[in-house]
Amino acid sequence: MSAGPASTYRLQLSAAFPLDAAAGLAGYLRDLGAGALYLSPLLCASAGSTHGYDVVDVTRMDDERGGEAGWRALVAAARPHGLHIVVDLVPNHQGVADPGQNPAWHDLLRHGPASAYAPWFDVDWPAGRLLLPVLDRPDAIELDGDALLAAGVRYPLAPGSGPRPGDTAADVHARQHYELAEARRAEDDLTYRRFFAVTSLAGVRVEDPEVAAATHERVLRWVAEDAVAGLRVDHPDGLADPGGYLRRLRAQAPDAWILAEKILEPGETLPAGWPVDGTTGYDALAEVGPLFVDPAAEPALDRLYRSVTGDEYDWPTHVLIGKRAVATTILRSEFHRLARLAPDVPQAFAALTELALSFPVYRSYLPSSGADDLAAAFAAARRRRPALATAFDALEPRLRDGADELCVRFQQTTGAVMAKGVEDTAAYRYTRFVALNEVGGDPARFGLGLDDFHAAQERRLRAAPHSMTTLSTHDTKRGEDVRARLAVLAEVPDEWAELVRLLASEAPLYDATAGYLLWQTVVGIGLDHRDRLHAYATKALREAGTVTTWADPDEDVEAAALAALDQLADRPELRTAVDRFIERVTPYGWSNALGQKLVQLTMPGVPDVYQGTEGWDDSLVDPDNRRPVDWPRLRALLAEPTAPPLVDDTGAAKVWMVSRTLRLRRDRPELFTAYRPVRVHGPAAEHAVAFDRGGAVTVATRLPVRLERRGGWADTVAELPSALFDVLTGRPYGGTVPLATLFATYPVALLVPPA
Repeated sequence: MSAGPASTYRLQLSAAFPLDAAAGLAGYLRDLGAGALYLSPLLCASAGSTHGYDVVDVTRMDDERGGEAGWRALVAAARPHGLHIVVDLVPNHQGVADPGQNPAWHDLLRHGPASAYAPWFDVDWPAGRLLLPVLDRPDAIELDGDALLAAGVRYPLAPGSGPRPGDTAADVHARQHYELAEARRAEDDLTYRRFFAVTSLAGVRVEDPEVAAATHERVLRWVAEDAVAGLRVDHPDGLADPGGYLRRLRAQAPDAWILAEKILEPGETLPAGWPVDGTTGYDALAEVGPLFVDPAAEPALDRLYRSVTGDEYDWPTHVLIGKRAVATTILRSEFHRLARLAPDVPQAFAALTELALSFPVYRSYLPSSGADDLAAAFAAARRRRPALATAFDALEPRLRDGADELCVRFQQTTGAVMAKGVEDTAAYRYTRFVALNEVGGDPARFGLGLDDFHAAQERRLRAAPHSMTTLSTHDTKRGEDVRARLAVLAEVPDEWAELVRLLASEAPLYDATAGYLLWQTVVGIGLDHRDRLHAYATKALREAGTVTTWADPDEDVEAAALAALDQLADRPELRTAVDRFIERVTPYGWSNALGQKLVQLTMPGVPDVYQGTEGWDDSLVDPDNRRPVDWPRLRALLAEPTAPPLVDDTGAAKVWMVSRTLRLRRDRPELFTAYRPVRVHGPAAEHAVAFDRGGAVTVATRLPVRLERRGGWADTVAELPSALFDVLTGRPYGGTVPLATLFATYPVALLVPPA
């Protein structure tokens, strides 16, 4: 186990931003105060991949991202600047869209079960040929020399199966170990495990130690030869045996800082047997963001949402509906595979589906943990579908047996249902207050009180002091500063209602809940980014799946939604109303953004800064959050100020705060070893979150609009240790300090004793 670096800085590598470009940032990131470069996947990915999670060759670095030469340049640049390196591992799946790019998959298609790589991939060979759902029509297969050609991709032929006199492409195709099929058949007939519903990402069997060794050889050389300090494990919930995989990884990298990209539901903790240092931080985000949301506004905003959208469902109901929607469509083939493992159980398919819908967390980890979650799923499923009682009774002993293949595969499947049904469906349908619709969040819980926040941090320090904390990742639904601005809506519900009713009247959408989502999005990023808003709206509508879908897009509905968005920018009266509202909430959004960032950077754990978020960031969901970063601008913002800059639209104040905080965590780690709430008392005490990390004291403003309305801080004070100074302003403080004085420059303060 490892304490990890002082902090991390997440970089998204691509052909447009390769390793040598990352190496060129080493000096900037040192000056910013970062402790480690935290890199997206490095192994060879599909040609043109913008993210790197579709690895096609585990034996070599990705040339588009800089290859071995770029890696050497990065390692050489990081060391003299004192920067550690953290790399992202993708053990669960590989990219298989083009067999010619993936040598192992190519060999599997050519030789079938006899392939030396057959143990690598999770294929249900007893169910028949390996079905590849890649065709737009059934006759779209051609012969192309020693291969079959479909949709521009070449598929290898089995030895001795090539064309014979008079053969058609269909004749040759019938002799292969695989079947090229229409894309729609993925919903029912798929015979290999994939990543969620992505058929171009095939599951890898790293539960087999030989497969794990073969697929991790290059990864472990990073640790052994290049002193890579940290490993981020992508999607461990997809693995057959996450605990076993992580124990082997820990044995091979005993001193590494290892993080699991595990999404914890509210109240859930990591399995006790996992030898990891923590998660990638969604649980921290769920503690910090809601702290800046005013719970008093829930009744008013709930009434507004219901009246404008007509949505009668609460969040748990949307979760169930969303999970059912994906389990019975895009993930249906997974349940067919499960049912094949229980041929003697009548209605096994329906019962297994119902149990997955009822699962309260992403998955269980039997036999070590999760029995209570499974029991809860059975109880809920029995209440909802009593007619399936016989099937539930027959399945329960097997699903409790961690050695039973049915149990193993069921555990792998529930996570996919949760991810696709909740994050990618329900979160786009239940749009009451989308600042809370975040990965790992709970939109049903409107805000978080100070006592609950402090209790969560005390637990965090005890249980996971070296876990990562974050506010933005490549998977968050919207950037941290967008959420910070949207949090202000809870403090101006009447003004928001006035704008909403105008937009609902003048620029309605066919799906009113989608309209409500898009109006919030416009408030979050403004109207000056038409292409980005269009791309986001199209994705959001298809993810929601109520009026259009990815598989069957309704172009007319989508065009109408984009036209409604355009009206907000093009009609002067609507543009004026939107711009005035954004101008009204923006300063308070800045206050929230600084407050939540300082809290995240100083709370227990290892803080991560996602690329570009040291300045203001208005990113939306991917791929928007992978846009190129304006590094020259950020360099200038870091280098230019000689005194605390103003809080304005340049973002200089955020860069100033982030850099001073990261430097403090790097240079004086002894100030961050404890956690104690700091006493604040007076009429506005609820508007300050304050805690002492063992020498470093964080104080931040929350609910700034309501604070202003009540007349400001008045005689509210914080009880501070003596002889401190604010690293953000250089001013001395100590003892009983009026918050009006402490926050004279910024809505946040970071106080420390002299070195």
